[in-house]
Amino acid sequence: MAGSIAADEVLALAGPLRAGAHLQGTPVGRRLGGGAAATGLPLLYAGHEVAIVTAVGDDETGAWLVQELARAGAATGGVARVQGSSTHSLVLLDPRGERTVVNLHRCREPEPPERLLRLPADCLYVRSRDLEMAPLIAERARMCRVVAHVPPVAAGARRAHVLLASASDLAPEALANPWALGREIAGDVLEWFVVTRGMAGAEAYSSDRKLSVGAASVEVADTTGAGDAFAAGLVHALVSGAPMEGALRTAVAWGTASVGCRSSVLPRSEVERLLSAA
Repeated sequence: MAGSIAADEVLALAGPLRAGAHLQGTPVGRRLGGGAAATGLPLLYAGHEVAIVTAVGDDETGAWLVQELARAGAATGGVARVQGSSTHSLVLLDPRGERTVVNLHRCREPEPPERLLRLPADCLYVRSRDLEMAPLIAERARMCRVVAHVPPVAAGARRAHVLLASASDLAPEALANPWALGREIAGDVLEWFVVTRGMAGAEAYSSDRKLSVGAASVEVADTTGAGDAFAAGLVHALVSGAPMEGALRTAVAWGTASVGCRSSVLPRSEVERLLSAA
């Protein structure tokens, strides 16, 4: 698992965001977030061994992030401590549960994490926009299955077997032919390009197939981390041997469950409920 872990400072808004408005807000507090945590911890709760490769700063926030990962049961040996501030985000949550994330600082390692190549793994999930990771990802793709998030949208940026993107992150012309875009990004190793569409569900494209799964209706509490919960469900199902049809259904179920929880990470209790209902 390669990506970020972040301290999410949550602010509950009394009304929806509007340009030029004066809004009332209530601090909710700090919680563990970031793509690697929000994908890795649900996988851990589902019984998988999860190694997170990321970096935190040498500040108090970095110590807290590592402590929170360890408290959840995650191994922290892949977490590098670097000089400076840790990744820190402000999450604005409106009364409908819709979130707006303001990235206050992103912690980055000075060099791509070569230790990624030394980790024994059946599957690597990448949630990073860093183009510099492309050679490491291509090397790992020769060693195990790779699932990678898009963006970045660049030729050869993510040599992965499965690409995952939100429709909101893709240009309209890209959505007209996702498979062609996926082949440009991943090359000939690509098997599936998965596109999420929020509460409308998700689609998966291969060279000759298109799969679609709709999402069940749910009362929205907090959309933070829903895409990461979707990714966790997808990886869980794929490494458990499910075909893409079943993996897409599982991913949609996990993402849908996430929006009903006030958390940046799908809680253990929800993962256990989803597993028992499967």
